[in-house]
Amino acid sequence: MYVDESGDPGNNVVQTRYFCLTGMVVHESRWRQFHGAMREFRRNLKDVYGFPVREEIHAVKLLRHSAFDIPKHIRLGILRNLLDELRKQEYVRFTSVVMDKLGKPADFDVFGASWRTLFQRFENTLLNGNFPGSHADSFGTIYTDATSGERLNKLMRKMSAFNPIPNQSGDGYRDIPVERVIEDPSSRDSKHSLFIQSCDVAAYFLFQGFQPNSYILKKGARSYYRRLEPVLNLYATRRNELGIVCI
Repeated sequence: MYVDESGDPGNNVVQTRYFCLTGMVVHESRWRQFHGAMREFRRNLKDVYGFPVREEIHAVKLLRHSAFDIPKHIRLGILRNLLDELRKQEYVRFTSVVMDKLGKPADFDVFGASWRTLFQRFENTLLNGNFPGSHADSFGTIYTDATSGERLNKLMRKMSAFNPIPNQSGDGYRDIPVERVIEDPSSRDSKHSLFIQSCDVAAYFLFQGFQPNSYILKKGARSYYRRLEPVLNLYATRRNELGIVCI
């Protein structure tokens, strides 16, 4: 699972009310296939828009400025085209978590609670064999953008040793340590990872669905995350039609 975030993980709701995480899961047997599809997509961007093949696709930076004399509405179109390319890759699945910071206690751990929820949904989906491909007894690893690596390592190690899961009745909990997610999360420089860049764009439009900026509203792009519907992990929760885990 490759993961990126959008929004501020701090408790200040003035800056951003929401903190969002999006993880893209691809089985190792499909890794080369996905990488090849993304490379072909990048070559098409170069041919059609003149967007350099090796230039990082970073949603916020791409919409704020461009060094390639590409009009802003075309840059938005590039991001939309990437979402449409991702939805064609039927063997991948996106799992997303949205933390609403409004009303949380001042000492609430937004970062930890959000990542812990995503890790648990990854574990649950692996455990129940609900990712596409019917891969029996699958295990998973996690790759993130180069952010807060040590905090994530400690979080995963703790969940592997002691992981209290509240009972559905609301009375007490069960200790179910993580077993299917192995190793510490590994960091990747997004500049060199088409996988992390894909998560960046997905996470950006996930956030925009909850707290859109004026340009996204003007261009009617608030619902762009929905374009990924065919490849969303609907097993993550039954409480949201797109499988978004809202906490």
